[in-house]
Amino acid sequence: MNELIQKITASNGGVFTGQGTNTYLIGKKDITLVDPGPNIPEHIEEILKAGSGKIKRILVTHTHTDHSPAALPISQELKIPMLGRLVDRESDWEDETFKPDTVLNHGDVISTDEYSIEVIHTPGHASNHLCFYLKEINCLLTGDHIMDGSTVVIAPPDGNMTEYIDSLNLLNNYDIDYFAPGHGNFMSEPTKTIKSIIRHRLSRESKVLRCVEKDQNSNIDDLLPLVYDDVPEMLYPIAKMSLLAHLIKLVEDGKILSKDNLYSSSISSFLISINRVYNATMLSSSVISPRSTCSRNSILNKIICLIFFIYKNGCMIIFQPFLQV
Repeated sequence: MNELIQKITASNGGVFTGQGTNTYLIGKKDITLVDPGPNIPEHIEEILKAGSGKIKRILVTHTHTDHSPAALPISQELKIPMLGRLVDRESDWEDETFKPDTVLNHGDVISTDEYSIEVIHTPGHASNHLCFYLKEINCLLTGDHIMDGSTVVIAPPDGNMTEYIDSLNLLNNYDIDYFAPGHGNFMSEPTKTIKSIIRHRLSRESKVLRCVEKDQNSNIDDLLPLVYDDVPEMLYPIAKMSLLAHLIKLVEDGKILSKDNLYSSSISSFLISINRVYNATMLSSSVISPRSTCSRNSILNKIICLIFFIYKNGCMIIFQPFLQV
């Protein structure tokens, strides 16, 4: 794509990694190595050969086992520093060998005479995920934040859907001409790509919400084939991770409720609560006659009656039934 950046793809292709993990060498005389990838001897040998002794530092987008394990042996071989950060939450995907010599933060800049790289913190796929903005050629090295030909797995607790969408929106603040992803080919039309990913995620979220509303008190295994009826069953274990991330986001947004790993819509729960409060309040009061309009089953009528009851009897008495809901 540009002579300033060279790509080497590791031979670790698979369901999660596509063709394999992309390793990038930036620069000609003062080389920055980004995402050295898995600890495969042949891959490391190819990196060292391409670097010709000019690799000065190693940057890691995140510490999943397909992106950073080769960092330590290369660092030891060339006696160069490793830069990145560790996860903030529990994760089953971590490369325990990676210990950064320098912790990178959002807005940090690595500068050489040839180029400069700005660090962008993009949590979502992983809490420690970083993208690297190569200013001279308006290229963003995206790691697993954006991948070619596949959506990104968001696996809680370290993966977080709210953070992921926020991090995608953050990229709109940068003048990007193309992406250099952690998997797949270089990607043009970055603005269109970002919008498409966000639209896909929000569309899936809406589908999750509809399924929860239709099947109240469902667990994640009940919801999985309903939400991902457009995905082959062999991919359900992967889809289940992202489904959990969607459910957590919906709970945090107040759109659904979770109790004992069962999910229900907040609207439905609200109506049930109104009904319980109405019954508890009206049964203990002679203020309103059972023959009145308020005795109808209409939720609207019940809300009106509760408001009337509060007005007549003082607001404090109404809180007691809510404690039982």
